[in-house]
Amino acid sequence: MARGLNRVMLVGTLTQDPEMRYTPGGLAVLELTLAGNDVVVDDTGATRELPWYHRVKLLGKSAEFWGDSLKAGTALFVEGRLDYRSWETDGQKKSTLDIRADRIEIVNLEGRKGELIVTDAKGQPRLKEALNHVLLAGNLTRDPELRYTPQGTAVTRFSVAVNERYASKQGDQEKVHYVEAQAWRELAEWAAELKKGEGVFLIGRLVNDSWTSSTGERRFTTRVEASRLERLARGPGNSGGTGSPSAPEQKARTSKVDIEEGLEDFPPEEDLPF
Repeated sequence: MARGLNRVMLVGTLTQDPEMRYTPGGLAVLELTLAGNDVVVDDTGATRELPWYHRVKLLGKSAEFWGDSLKAGTALFVEGRLDYRSWETDGQKKSTLDIRADRIEIVNLEGRKGELIVTDAKGQPRLKEALNHVLLAGNLTRDPELRYTPQGTAVTRFSVAVNERYASKQGDQEKVHYVEAQAWRELAEWAAELKKGEGVFLIGRLVNDSWTSSTGERRFTTRVEASRLERLARGPGNSGGTGSPSAPEQKARTSKVDIEEGLEDFPPEEDLPF
């Protein structure tokens, strides 16, 4: 398995005052909701602003330190990682992908709030020119799936397993985070050539997708929209075709990000289908 890399960096505004709770074991959990706008460029060179809303969890002493000082409208820098959790309910496997903060800092917008903060339909503050950046390295859990929209735009979906090692009272532990991702246009067609088990590195933005289930329920999931995707070699001296491609392929891999509409409202917390 490729050496894991799992980093998330966000800059956005708090949509409301954070919520503090404690686990049965006494661990403090501070829940934040950040909002911002991504600026994306389409194939014609036109730019659009797409809103995003992401929930972030801060744990332990850091949560207690920040708990009383953060208020709605505060601009924050968050550095952390994606945290995959799964469970079973009524015989069905469920999962969710959370953002676990390792560090937060207040961003000083003094003198610029009027031009950088907009208000959404619910009266919540959202930061323009925000930051929504994800870096992942791991292995593909399945062959990528290429399809085309009715307009003929290529989109490929794939899943990346990111290995995490950490120390605990029980000794060295290992956990695998499963992250759904997708790529568009030229990048999608290149990604479709990859195979299950290959190591990849990707850069992208975090988005929330929604759909209606067969029972009429609205469902939500979190995935990464890839703006860059690299195939990783299996080891030193490998010449089996898994290294860096030629210059024409290099150009194709750095495609424009998707211009799909973002979700205007962050979904309520619920069981998410795997």
